[in-house]
Amino acid sequence: MFSALLSFLSANVLLFILHIDGSSSFPKPLSAKEERAVLERLQDGDPAARATLIERNLRLVSHIVKKYYSRTNDTEDLVSIGTIGLIKAIDSFDPSKGTRLATYASRCIENEILMYFRAQRKTSGEVHLGDAIETVSYTHLRAHETRHDL
Repeated sequence: MFSALLSFLSANVLLFILHIDGSSSFPKPLSAKEERAVLERLQDGDPAARATLIERNLRLVSHIVKKYYSRTNDTEDLVSIGTIGLIKAIDSFDPSKGTRLATYASRCIENEILMYFRAQRKTSGEVHLGDAIETVSYTHLRAHETRHDL
C-alpha cells in the first residue's frame, strides 16, 4: 500500500516538473539502444535510471489515454492512474524476455486504467453514511396519506 502511494506521488512529481520546465510536451522516448543501457543501469540499482524510464515513457501513457479514453472528462486522473501502471511495469519488467519496455508497459497501463473503471462501476451504486438517504418509501407515503384521508 505504501509503495503504491509512493509511486503515485513520484509520478505526480514528474508531471509537475514537466509543467515547471515550461515544455508543453513530454520528452522523446528512448531509442532501443538507450533503453537497453538505462535498463542495465536499473538492474544495477541506479534510482536515476528508474526516473529516466518513467519520464521518457510518459508520452506512452498520454497516448493510451487519448486513444482509448478520449470521451471521458477525467483525462488528468487517467494519466495519473496510467502513470501508476507505467511505474508498476518498470518495476516488474524483465528485459531477458525479449520484448521492449513500451510493449510490456502499454498492457500494464491499460490494465491499471481498466481496474480504475471497474472500481468506479462497483462503487457507483453504493450508499455511504455521508450521503443523504431518502428513506420514505412509496408504500409508507401511501399509508400515511390514507390515514389522513379518514
